[in-house]
Parts: sequence; C-alpha cells; structure tokens
Amino acid sequence: MTDEQEKLLTEFQVRIRQLMLFCDRLKSDNAKLSALLEEKDAEVKTLKEEVELLGIKYENLKMARALSSQDGQGAEKAKARLAKLVRDVDKCIAMLKN
Repeated sequence: MTDEQEKLLTEFQVRIRQLMLFCDRLKSDNAKLSALLEEKDAEVKTLKEEVELLGIKYENLKMARALSSQDGQGAEKAKARLAKLVRDVDKCIAMLKN
C-alpha cells in the first residue's frame, strides 16, 4: 500500500469514528428528548384533568349561587338547569334500560 493510500485509509477511519461519535450523541439526545416528551405528556394529562375538575366545581358553584340567590331571575335559571339535569338523567336511565 502506498503512503497516499495509507493516508486516505487513516483519514477515512478518523471520519468513521467521528461519525460514530456523532451518532451516539444523537441517540443520547433523542433518548433525553423522548423522556422529556413523556414527562410533558403526563403533565398535560394531569393539567387537563385538573381543568375538567375545576370546570365541574365551577358549574356546581354557579348552581349553588343561583339556588341561594335572592332575586327571582337566578332562581328561575337554577330551576331550568335542574330541570335539564333531570331530563338528562332520565335519558341516561332510559338508555341503560334498553
């Protein structure tokens, strides 16, 4: 093998090692990002559940405030909402019976 060929072979080996190191770094970065993504997905899920729970609590609070309201308009809204809830429950019961 000539000197030029040995030099090219050595340079090729160096480039291959650099490429392998770069690939290892990318794999490591990918693993870290995947773990971070899973963590963020879990956080988003938790926050969505919390938002849903707070929405339910808010609706309950609005209902309680309307029921305890002194003006007739709030009481009428509460009665209408309760009537709607009763109809929804009746529909659910009917669906379960079928």
